[in-house]
Amino acid sequence: GTYLNRFSAVSSSTFTTGSSGSELNTNGTTYVAYCWTPIAGYSAFGSYTGNGSDNGPFVYLGFRPKWVLMKRTDSADNWILHDTGRNTYNKMTSDLYPNLANVEDQSWYVDSLSNGFKVRSGGSTAMNTNGGTYIYACFASNPFKNSLAV
Repeated sequence: GTYLNRFSAVSSSTFTTGSSGSELNTNGTTYVAYCWTPIAGYSAFGSYTGNGSDNGPFVYLGFRPKWVLMKRTDSADNWILHDTGRNTYNKMTSDLYPNLANVEDQSWYVDSLSNGFKVRSGGSTAMNTNGGTYIYACFASNPFKNSLAV
């Protein structure tokens, strides 16, 4: 896409932005970056491809997620956050949109499973369009290596 070349260098501890691009490097503007790394049994990050079905993709994490943050990368959709704090059993129906000032919504569904998550909203452009590409960030419900799900 348009913003793929905005970082000129990335290492395990730093990143450098390019010299142009008002969305990332405007003089006198303050920016916040959230930089995470996967840790077995604690956090996972990656991507999946939507299938457009209510029996959507299963994403293996190796742990039960406490919360799942996702975003479609090949169109202009919002970030969506599901968590087991507000929905203590499946399906997780309460959505938050971290990039908006909206209140909680109940439009899209995800199952939090003992070893990953399953998308349940078929046809949702924000979560599961057939052939759509989505990125995710997940943190564990019980963040210890080889933990048992509850």
